[in-house]
Amino acid sequence: MQKPASPPFRHTPYDGSSQPFTVGLKPVTEETWLEPDPNLTRYLAEKEHLFTNALETVFRAEPATDAAQREVLNLVADNLERFHTGSHRLSGGAVEVLESGQRVGLEETPALLTASRLVQEDLILMRPGPDGYRLAAASLCFPSSWSLAEKFGQSMTGIHDNVPGFNGGRMGQMVARIFDNMKTGQLVGRFNWSVYPDGDLHHPRPKQIRPEISGSALARLFLRVERQTLRRLPGSGDILFTIKIHHDPLAALAASEDRAELARNLRRQLLDLDADQLAYKGLVSTRDALAEALDGLFAAAQ
Repeated sequence: MQKPASPPFRHTPYDGSSQPFTVGLKPVTEETWLEPDPNLTRYLAEKEHLFTNALETVFRAEPATDAAQREVLNLVADNLERFHTGSHRLSGGAVEVLESGQRVGLEETPALLTASRLVQEDLILMRPGPDGYRLAAASLCFPSSWSLAEKFGQSMTGIHDNVPGFNGGRMGQMVARIFDNMKTGQLVGRFNWSVYPDGDLHHPRPKQIRPEISGSALARLFLRVERQTLRRLPGSGDILFTIKIHHDPLAALAASEDRAELARNLRRQLLDLDADQLAYKGLVSTRDALAEALDGLFAAAQ
């Protein structure tokens, strides 16, 4: 198990700034659309390992998505050249990742796979059709308990069939309207968080947290934060959906300057989850013990 090398808690949606199982979209700037960080080399190395050893598990694309894939690659390369010269350099028809020296040729295909080899984000293309938007292409190396093979080609309804309150509820209707009405040039984002038993990035299978989470067991858990962004591609009209994973060890809460507030708000969000939401997050048998441990951390910080 590898732990993150960068300082933890870059994003803390469990602090009350976001609410679980809500849309919660907020504007994102072009400067902050992509997030290369000190873990860039490690993330890209893990992607290369998956592309070499499990390509069909992490990459799928409909044949008619080639032009849209190229749009994504052009957007990514342009953004890196404009805003991330400290981590990437564009020259001679290739992008160099400065820390590792890896060079990725921009003419390599499939273009979506090439774009994914440059950034920590996973890249997903959603295409409109008779049943709404469907998953038409994806480079998904770091899923949070879902399988690309199972979801590929499915509509938003199928993709979210196990998400509490999505289908048949207000959230699903809101997301459908957002996708239909999104304008070219509009860039928005949202966050999800979960608790995971390890720091692995590639998590395609459902997980359950064991109930023994007090003491040293608590220190072995990780807060997994998904930063998601949405934008419409100007040529194809597809929606590009990006996911950046942040994996923060829960043990680092004790060393955080904001540990009391973070522990208190995370505990509150845990206790507010209903039975279906707890099951979805794999916390049915562990929520109360985790909340108690966080309460102790909050009290110790006072």
